[in-house]
Amino acid sequence: MRAIYRAETGEIAEQRLAEFEAEWGKKYPAIGLTWRRAWNEVVPFFAYPPEVRRMIYTTNAIESLHRGLRKIIKTRGAFPNDEAAMKLLYLALRNIGVHWKPAIEWRAAYAQFTIFFSDRLPTTIR
Repeated sequence: MRAIYRAETGEIAEQRLAEFEAEWGKKYPAIGLTWRRAWNEVVPFFAYPPEVRRMIYTTNAIESLHRGLRKIIKTRGAFPNDEAAMKLLYLALRNIGVHWKPAIEWRAAYAQFTIFFSDRLPTTIR
């Protein structure tokens, strides 16, 4: 699958999808069909530069953060008030942040976002 969404263009991605279907299509027929059905929605993805595309398809950091926050909240039965919940989440974010290593080159991605979406983003990062 990585070969498909990391392809340089939509045409190359379609070739790689065909290669995937040739090799894995009998064992996993639904995957190829799902990609083919959604292909018109996938193709615009390849118009963006690699930095932006990586930002779009990389969700591991977000999922890891959510998992860490759920783990902290799940062990508590209830909170006496909203402030107690906010304090717990703040401390959890602080502790999770110690172990977090960014997988994305944020400055390069942000530079590309300012080119594509200049009307939506400020021009400086704080």
